[in-house]
Amino acid sequence: MVNDAPFSHAPQLRPYQTQAVDNVIAHFRGSDDPAVVVLPTGSGKSLVIAELARRARGRVLVLAHVRELVEQNHAKYLAYGLEADIFSAGLGRKESGRQVVFGSVQSVVNGLDDFATGEFTLLVIDECHRVTFTREGGSERHAAASGKAGQRTVSTYEKVIARLRQARPNLKVLGLTATPYRLGEGFLYHRHYHGMVKGPEAAFFRDCVFEQPLRVMVRQGYLAEPRRIDGAMAFYDFSRLTPQRNGQFAERDLDGVVRGNRATPQIIHDVIERARDREGVMIFAATVAHAEEVLGLLPSGESALVTGATPGPERERLITTFKARELKYLVNVAVLTTGFDAPHVDVIAILRPTESVGLYQQIVGRGLRLSPGKRDCLILDYAGNPWELYAPEIAQARPDGESEPVQVECPECGFANIFWGKRDGDFVIEHHGRRCQGLEGGSQCTFRFRFKVCEQCGGENDIAARACGHCGERLVDPDDKLRDALKLRHAKVLRVSGMQLEATTNGRGVPRLKVTYHDEDGETLDEWFGLDTPAQQHVFARVFLRQHLRAPGSGWRPGSAEEAAAEAARLRAPDFVIGRKTGRHWRVDEKLFDYVGRYRTADTAGAEG
Repeated sequence: MVNDAPFSHAPQLRPYQTQAVDNVIAHFRGSDDPAVVVLPTGSGKSLVIAELARRARGRVLVLAHVRELVEQNHAKYLAYGLEADIFSAGLGRKESGRQVVFGSVQSVVNGLDDFATGEFTLLVIDECHRVTFTREGGSERHAAASGKAGQRTVSTYEKVIARLRQARPNLKVLGLTATPYRLGEGFLYHRHYHGMVKGPEAAFFRDCVFEQPLRVMVRQGYLAEPRRIDGAMAFYDFSRLTPQRNGQFAERDLDGVVRGNRATPQIIHDVIERARDREGVMIFAATVAHAEEVLGLLPSGESALVTGATPGPERERLITTFKARELKYLVNVAVLTTGFDAPHVDVIAILRPTESVGLYQQIVGRGLRLSPGKRDCLILDYAGNPWELYAPEIAQARPDGESEPVQVECPECGFANIFWGKRDGDFVIEHHGRRCQGLEGGSQCTFRFRFKVCEQCGGENDIAARACGHCGERLVDPDDKLRDALKLRHAKVLRVSGMQLEATTNGRGVPRLKVTYHDEDGETLDEWFGLDTPAQQHVFARVFLRQHLRAPGSGWRPGSAEEAAAEAARLRAPDFVIGRKTGRHWRVDEKLFDYVGRYRTADTAGAEG
């Protein structure tokens, strides 16, 4: 695949760009597995693509989803003094004869016969977080590799990959992105070259072979520093809105919040004041009607609006005028998040919510490119978005405003995981990690911080699993457990509203730790533990701490009932407790954690049963 011959006209690559290229080549020399390179917006992905295309021995197809990216990537390759074809209806060119072809995915999928010769050895996909694969039966990776789509609806990128692999089964596939995750799915690759697991085993992209973190880019002076300021005096409250199945909010719901909202004039006044000494301002509105209202509040003659309905020539004219700094404010509605390059932008105003950390990173990235005299970029968020600017490696939303990235060492393999959590000084008192992300012998470490136990084999599974990954048996649904328990005469179900730990003595005067669970109606269930001997402490850690610790895997082991009661803040209560009567006494039979079922109270569970 590789042509290592020197080239006198080659542009000067930055060190991280050179490392990215070298890592890709090293990976494909030893593997045909699809790979990913992660580079922040503004880091020069086009130059990395150009260098890889130049050094490839076979033919190269570079895909992008918009014509602006096709044109941009093509231009970087031409900077080497080489020629390449463009296959894009939007650019009025459908050429496919040269060694390197830059194409728009929609045009290529409509002209696949021009790419079916088997000469293409490398497929490069820009903005690869947009790649989706349908699932039916086995893994999406194997489905794409085989080219057998069956009766399912096949995605555009999947059609291209399947066709190219029919002609050349060992086709190398490389994706580049600034945001390597998809809404509702998490990371789009399985393994990270630093030795951690990020995405599912069935992910199409197997390895992230290089990543340049945003924080490093800023520290090294390659990107402008983002300075986030959340709207305090004026903001929109989108907290009651529920996203649709695709993760986006319905326009009518957004309009219900922003249309005629008294906060809008205050917000725009705040934007104007903060941008008084700034060069370029991009405003991301929630809906078209909202954008039109915002435009009416901005200085006349200095502002413009671009939406999906703006005709192409008019859009290009407005963008050119904005880039020439003849306009200061550019309002848009979800159309300038990728493929838009205006380095002088030093204010990003976000007036819309997003459930996608990837989209949020793309929006912020519009203002991070360097420009003469530019010292930083203000990120003004008036929508209460929860995403962390410098933690794109965390694909879940921040659980609450007090959570931060914390390091949690795996007690089995020692890998330093990064999860959302809370600290008390240097001590992690809570985290939301489920499974260790470390790699052992090329496979993911099996340790789970939180888990669901299979009643058939005792195996630990992910808390959202429906079938046991060890024996294959169906895991009992929590709602079924609640209904079944409430049908029994000698069973008690508590929806836990509180948990109390007390160092006391039992009926025989022996020191014990008493754990009492309370519900809203005053009902209680108790558990008793001895902590006087190492054997008792081991049992307590195994049967109680593994589930109750707010920071599982932290290694905390109380040496007495008094210590356990004094440190009760380290523990979390279950959502439900099921008790069964044995003789005259009640014993705790089962506890349900991380409950996401239909029944919010034990009473409703009983009513449904």
